[in-house]
Amino acid sequence: MANAASGMAVNDECKLRFLELKTKRTYRFILFKIEQQQVVIDKLGGPNESYDDFTASFPPDECRYAVYDFDFITNENCQKSKIFFIAWSPDTSKVRMKMVYASSKDRFKRELDGIQFELQATDPSEMSLDIVRGRTF
Repeated sequence: MANAASGMAVNDECKLRFLELKTKRTYRFILFKIEQQQVVIDKLGGPNESYDDFTASFPPDECRYAVYDFDFITNENCQKSKIFFIAWSPDTSKVRMKMVYASSKDRFKRELDGIQFELQATDPSEMSLDIVRGRTF
């Protein structure tokens, strides 16, 4: 387990599943949560799950980290994918929870090598598919 600057550990399973998402494309997305002073996997989204399935997986009143493997076609008609990191911190979550997630985010993100874009969202509109699409070009 890696120690985070905030004292938060990252469960090795998180790094292994992220590597599978990145290299084998085993998952479309992964949600992570902080539990008992460490980052653990909350949900794995299968390769056929949609962006709507992904956004529906976020709890309305709890913070989460997530990675999403976004497929798109470039203006040159090439199939590409980019991995997004999303820090979900809804306004309705507890202040302490927001602070813990905010202070642990950068360290956790560094454990996941290969993230190309980051979004921070406090409500679903801040991570809409249009916003994600806009960041890919």
